[in-house]
Amino acid sequence: MAAIHGKDTKPEMVVRRYLWGHGFRYRLNHRRLPGKPDIVMRKYRTCIFVNGCFWHGHEDCRYYTIPKTNTEFWTNKVRRNKERDVKVQHELASMGWHCITVWECELKPKVREKTLTSLAYTLNKIFLQDRTVKRYETPEEEPMMAAEDVPKTYGNKQT
Repeated sequence: MAAIHGKDTKPEMVVRRYLWGHGFRYRLNHRRLPGKPDIVMRKYRTCIFVNGCFWHGHEDCRYYTIPKTNTEFWTNKVRRNKERDVKVQHELASMGWHCITVWECELKPKVREKTLTSLAYTLNKIFLQDRTVKRYETPEEEPMMAAEDVPKTYGNKQT
């Protein structure tokens, strides 16, 4: 397992190239955020996790199978990874961050374009929802006076 690296994986590079090519700017593995997300987009307050189907236990995925040897170890390891993923996403959500998970199987050549287009659409939607103008509220106005109650003025004289 020492040969397995968690950074700059092929699926992660696919997502990063797409985002950069479409004008999205990001930071990698931000240390101050819980779980050190793979891609951090401050402008969108969004963290993107690019997960391997085997290592993170993607349910109902053909790429997630428990090995035939040492099954208890692998079952516990994947279960702990899944629990940690949920905990990290809850922490980020409580801090006001959006979390997006992109699975390795969603980046296979047949469905890659659809997945990446959907990711860009989701980021734009998050950006627009977060930027809606909610700050400006009309203050309550005083009741209008009837036309007869309004004094008529011409210059400095009242009539």
